[in-house]
Amino acid sequence: MSSVPDTLYPLIRRMNADDLDRVCEIEQAAYPFPWTRGIFADCIRAAYDCTALQAGSRLIAYAIQSHGAGESHLLNLCVAPRWQRQGYGKLMIGHAIRQARLQQSSSLFLEVRPSNTSGIRLYEQNGFFVVGKRPAYYRAVGGREDAIVMRLDI
Repeated sequence: MSSVPDTLYPLIRRMNADDLDRVCEIEQAAYPFPWTRGIFADCIRAAYDCTALQAGSRLIAYAIQSHGAGESHLLNLCVAPRWQRQGYGKLMIGHAIRQARLQQSSSLFLEVRPSNTSGIRLYEQNGFFVVGKRPAYYRAVGGREDAIVMRLDI
């Protein structure tokens, strides 16, 4: 019997500096304008809620979340493209919601690209609703893309 988690029983754990190569690999595969290694390292150093999801020996998803002033903010949630549409995003958003509750936050906020229809659907299925828009928030091929601001009341 192996003590290594498998894809049937993924492990959600704290992200650490040793994970940064894999996190950056996933980020670059998933986004045309990825976060830099320095941004992730700063999040870990600043003691943000940095979470990794591991299936077997492979890190396949991560989330970065901040908490303060009675609110939480999901800054980044990403599942490696090869592992998407298998329920791992739902696991990660569920974990983010639980973390916000543990911090006694009244709300969990996030921004999402309008072009990320699968992300929007995931968030709506988990109780998030649109509360606003940030014009030209994201870099995009050929210009900028708005952000949809969503909130979940905890």
